[in-house]
Amino acid sequence: MERALPALGFEGVGHVRVGRMVELEAEDPERLGELCEKLLANPLIEDYEIQPL
Repeated sequence: MERALPALGFEGVGHVRVGRMVELEAEDPERLGELCEKLLANPLIEDYEIQPL
Protein backbone atom coordinates (compact mmCIF):
# COMPACT_ATOMS: atom_id res chain seq x y z
CA MET A 1 0.00 0.00 0.00
CA GLU A 2 2.77 2.45 0.90
CA ARG A 3 4.21 2.13 -2.62
CA ALA A 4 0.78 2.82 -4.18
CA LEU A 5 0.29 6.16 -2.42
CA PRO A 6 2.66 8.25 -4.59
CA ALA A 7 1.08 6.80 -7.74
CA LEU A 8 -2.28 8.11 -6.48
CA GLY A 9 -0.83 11.57 -5.84
CA PHE A 10 -0.19 11.21 -2.09
CA GLU A 11 3.45 12.16 -1.64
CA GLY A 12 4.92 12.48 1.83
CA VAL A 13 3.00 9.63 3.45
CA GLY A 14 5.02 6.91 5.15
CA HIS A 15 5.17 4.39 7.98
CA VAL A 16 1.84 2.85 6.93
CA ARG A 17 0.52 0.02 9.12
CA VAL A 18 -2.76 -1.73 8.36
CA GLY A 19 -4.86 -3.74 10.79
CA ARG A 20 -8.02 -2.84 12.56
CA MET A 21 -6.49 0.60 12.76
CA VAL A 22 -4.37 2.28 10.12
CA GLU A 23 -1.57 4.43 11.49
CA LEU A 24 0.49 6.70 9.26
CA GLU A 25 2.46 9.89 9.22
CA ALA A 26 1.48 12.56 6.70
CA GLU A 27 3.08 15.85 5.75
CA ASP A 28 -0.34 17.21 4.71
CA PRO A 29 -3.00 15.92 7.16
CA GLU A 30 -5.69 17.96 5.39
CA ARG A 31 -5.66 15.33 2.60
CA LEU A 32 -6.24 12.33 4.89
CA GLY A 33 -10.00 12.32 4.29
CA GLU A 34 -9.41 12.10 0.54
CA LEU A 35 -6.86 9.32 1.07
CA CYS A 36 -9.37 7.34 3.14
CA GLU A 37 -12.10 7.71 0.52
CA LYS A 38 -9.85 6.70 -2.39
CA LEU A 39 -7.71 3.97 -0.88
CA LEU A 40 -8.17 2.96 2.73
CA ALA A 41 -11.93 2.60 3.27
CA ASN A 42 -14.94 1.55 1.31
CA PRO A 43 -17.35 4.28 2.41
CA LEU A 44 -20.35 2.24 1.25
CA ILE A 45 -19.78 -0.43 3.91
CA GLU A 46 -17.12 0.97 6.27
CA ASP A 47 -16.83 3.90 8.62
CA TYR A 48 -13.56 5.60 9.46
CA GLU A 49 -12.33 8.24 11.83
CA ILE A 50 -9.24 10.44 11.60
CA GLN A 51 -7.55 11.15 14.92
CA PRO A 52 -4.48 13.37 15.25
CA LEU A 53 -1.74 12.08 17.53
